[in-house]
Amino acid sequence: MIAKKFTERLKFKNWPNHTIPSIAAGAYVIWQGDELLYAGMSGREIEKAIKNGKKKYGLSTRLASHASGRLSGDPFCAYVSNRIIIPELKQSQLNKFKNGLVTLDQMTKKFIRTKLDYQYLLVERSQDAYDLANHCRGGAIFGIKPTFNPI
Repeated sequence: MIAKKFTERLKFKNWPNHTIPSIAAGAYVIWQGDELLYAGMSGREIEKAIKNGKKKYGLSTRLASHASGRLSGDPFCAYVSNRIIIPELKQSQLNKFKNGLVTLDQMTKKFIRTKLDYQYLLVERSQDAYDLANHCRGGAIFGIKPTFNPI
C-alpha cells in the first residue's frame, strides 16, 4: 500500500523540517485531524533544476510556502483562508482587520501552524510526483479525496 510509504504525520508547528532534502520532488498531503484537506506535488522539472545547480527547489520550498500562511501565490493558503478562516470570523475579528491590527495572512499562518499536519513521499522524477499527487487527489492512495482539490 503506497499510503504507508508516506512519512508519518508531521506538524506544521514544527516547521521548518530540515530532514526534507533541499532539492527534492515529491507528493504531499495535508490533514486537519482525520480530514484530508489537500494533496499536492512539488518538483516540477526537478531534473532541470538539478542540472542548473539550484540550491533549493521542490518539496521543501513548497511546504515552506504553505507554512508561511501567505495567500499571495499559494493556492493552498488561499483555500484555508477562504474555506476555513473567513467563514469562522467573528465581528470582533473583523474590527481588527478594519483597524489594521491583524491580517488574513497572519490568521492563516496561525491556523496552519496550530491545526494542520502534513505527510510526504519523495520520488525520483517530477512526473512521478505529479502522478502520485493526482492519485491522492482522486482518492486512490488514502481512500478519501481531499476537501480542497479533489479530482
